[in-house]
Amino acid sequence: MKTVQWAAIAGAAVLGMTAGAAWASAPGQKEGGNTPPGWSYEVRNGQRVPRVPRKVNADGSWTEEIRQGNCTVTRTGRDGEVRETRKCD
Repeated sequence: MKTVQWAAIAGAAVLGMTAGAAWASAPGQKEGGNTPPGWSYEVRNGQRVPRVPRKVNADGSWTEEIRQGNCTVTRTGRDGEVRETRKCD
């Protein structure tokens, strides 16, 4: 009788580990991923934030511009390196 109980416990443990491994290998959701692609804003921390269009070049580099008050913030990046410049009117 005890071997049947231990077999059931071991089977439940293996099933739990398999389910945990499958959940951990699922792709994560990127930030702002809960907003449909056709909308003009993202939801971050429960707030609506205007979506910034990112221009991607053929070499993999990208550029995006954000207006913050009287300033324009330009972010560019390539190979994990991000450069940010501000130009205020």
